[in-house]
Amino acid sequence: MSNNHSEAAALREEIVSKLQRHFGREVGDASRGQIFKACALLLRDRMSAGLVHRTECEKVADRRQVHYMSLEFLLGRSLMKNAYNLGILEDLTQALISLGVEPGEIFEQELDAGLGNGGLGRLAACYMDSMTTLGVPATGYSICYHYGIFRQKIVEGQQVELPDPWLETGDVWLIPHVDEAEEVRFSGVVDQVWEEDGHARFVHRDYTSVLAVPMDMAITGFRTDRVNTLRLWDSKSTTQIDMSLFSRGEYLRALEQNALAEVISKVLYPEDNHFEGKLLRLRQQYFFVSATVQSIARRHRARYGTLSNFHLRHVIQINDTHPTLVIPELMRILLDEEGMEWDEAWSIVTHTVAYTNHTVMSEALERWSQPMVEMLLPRIWMILCEINNRYLRMLSEDCHYTGEQLAQAAIIWDGEVRMANLCVCACFAINGVSELHSTILRQTIFRDAFERTPHKFFNITNGIDHRRWLAQINPRLHAFICELTGSDEYLLQPAALEKLGAFAGDTAALRTLGTIKRENKQRLSNYIRSETGLLVDPDSLFDVQVKRMHEYKRQLLNVMHIIALYNSLRDNPRQEMQPRTFLFGAKAASGYHMAKRIIRLINSLAEQINSDPLVAGRIRLVFLENYRVSVAEMLMPAAEISEQISTAGKEASGTGNMKFMMNGALTLGTLDGANVEISEEVGLDNIFLFGLRAEEVEALVRDGYEPMQYYNHSPELKRVLDHISVGFDDGVAYNDITSSLLLSDTYLLLADFESYRQAQDRVRRIYRSPERWNRMSLLNIASAGRFAADRSVSQYRRHIWEA
Repeated sequence: MSNNHSEAAALREEIVSKLQRHFGREVGDASRGQIFKACALLLRDRMSAGLVHRTECEKVADRRQVHYMSLEFLLGRSLMKNAYNLGILEDLTQALISLGVEPGEIFEQELDAGLGNGGLGRLAACYMDSMTTLGVPATGYSICYHYGIFRQKIVEGQQVELPDPWLETGDVWLIPHVDEAEEVRFSGVVDQVWEEDGHARFVHRDYTSVLAVPMDMAITGFRTDRVNTLRLWDSKSTTQIDMSLFSRGEYLRALEQNALAEVISKVLYPEDNHFEGKLLRLRQQYFFVSATVQSIARRHRARYGTLSNFHLRHVIQINDTHPTLVIPELMRILLDEEGMEWDEAWSIVTHTVAYTNHTVMSEALERWSQPMVEMLLPRIWMILCEINNRYLRMLSEDCHYTGEQLAQAAIIWDGEVRMANLCVCACFAINGVSELHSTILRQTIFRDAFERTPHKFFNITNGIDHRRWLAQINPRLHAFICELTGSDEYLLQPAALEKLGAFAGDTAALRTLGTIKRENKQRLSNYIRSETGLLVDPDSLFDVQVKRMHEYKRQLLNVMHIIALYNSLRDNPRQEMQPRTFLFGAKAASGYHMAKRIIRLINSLAEQINSDPLVAGRIRLVFLENYRVSVAEMLMPAAEISEQISTAGKEASGTGNMKFMMNGALTLGTLDGANVEISEEVGLDNIFLFGLRAEEVEALVRDGYEPMQYYNHSPELKRVLDHISVGFDDGVAYNDITSSLLLSDTYLLLADFESYRQAQDRVRRIYRSPERWNRMSLLNIASAGRFAADRSVSQYRRHIWEA
């Protein structure tokens, strides 16, 4: 980074100027929020200049453009990240200090841009950074959710969802382009009109229109002048107010259409356990894809005068099934607006759209009600029917599929529209996100499609933005790496981290690594005390599980072990044990009852453990409220154990496991998702593995899994479950949770409990040897280069995008 005094002075003057021109304030009179916005505006000016330069260059270069469509982009905070990528973070910090302002206070003013719920959205954000850094001409697309996912509040141990007004600070990064708004049409009637030349024309009438207004955010790359764009669509009514109703005093009705339009972009993942929620989700998805495809097609047509070469200049990468309606929407534009014949249009679509699958769980492979699609999207429904009919005919006549195979492959079947099957039918490339996940897709979920078209299937293991998730959030570790390896080469060549392996026997280096971890733990302890009032011992072992709350991720298994440990300490308070702090962070979907019950269980247990004098100083249990990117940035450098304990075969990849590993935490996990590849990189001596493998899980379920047998044959497990049933000191019973485990135990917690407990025992034994622990930590960092997003994006570019 630059440490040029003149640059810091120039930034100081720009901050002063922005405060005067935009807020009418001098530094001494300005609020911290205004100073933050002044800093953001000066960075935005620099990035906007880069966008103009990029546009001019692309007019000359004529390269294939990547359009990355994701319903989630979990960006977190942008001020520090953009300053870091632009190489002026240190100068900006010095400029703020020279103005008498504490830089940390300014960075803390920014609210997280919570446009996502977990790994899917965080992955999209990491890929945008890498695409820009590597020079891939790319635009990301999503919805400009006014309130993101939600802000989590824990009240009496229970999750309460509150609005997350991230735009209060996030709007400073957004540049509206009202002149590029697109009209999106819902409902109505489609008439088929036959022309004199024998061609059919489809006329959509009596529809409801919504305007999609693009709000563009510049995405910087590291050590490059290139800037890419994240385009977020904001929904607006075509009629702001019905003046006739307003004049009659019917004020609410006068604004009704405006409210119905704007609700589309209010909240990410509205609750869908009722018809209205499902309908809103479908409206969101079509609004998002229709605006995006219209925008791409409009620009392409303006440049080339035709869409016949569309597939040669664009690739649309859809991140999971949420943007799948891009397929029939692009067909609609080619057929109805361009007047193409079906075969030509289908050829363009099937050479343009690629699909990344992120799940093997059937409930996450989206299916929409046929009547709902038919009512809300009548022209899209007609195109879907034609795609389905032609697809099934081809599979039957050319591939000789059986009736059962046709039922499995159908896009429309039994009153449902299956989005994953539409992707398999239409996309020219389909990829999983870890070796195990891609194998499961090829062998089970999409087996027939893989046997028919093996050339379409790829594996591209997920990766993370290592510049953010190591260098930026863990500056002491970054400096340590640079000192040992002799340069900061790894920032652009992440494989260079492997040079650290040469220091695995260096006692002084290992001691320094331990000191860095201790400092990061102290910082996190201070944060926990300020937020919760809890005192956390930075010399205790920090055991962390932070991820979306879901039964397959098995936070409950972690809780079961904590209860067993708690019971053991109460039975024998004098036993020798390394103090342990268990840290959880998770949000549950608002309508996911069991996930919310597990959050309450964790908080009930925490209240009892943290107030029990018999275990004081031995165990602490902390639930981090409203877990988000900015909290993760403080947590990852401090973690020592990374809990990655999903049921084998259920997690597609995971990216939290990579972030923890890169910061020196040791993985405690099953052979699931990217844990398999992490274990291959670090070696079995530097990871704590446990539990059934994916094929063993499948066999156990197939042969008839009986959880009661485990309950009856393990006194320790029985005691844990009985304890959960009756509850803790707060008087809340959790017999519904134990009943679910004993009756079905869908994710095999009881089957893996003993193996997990033994793995935790190994953790305790090895932690007693700091040198050995630090050596394992160093080797994990040295092996983490494979999991950088730069590697993932390079593979997409080479194997799929050709950009």
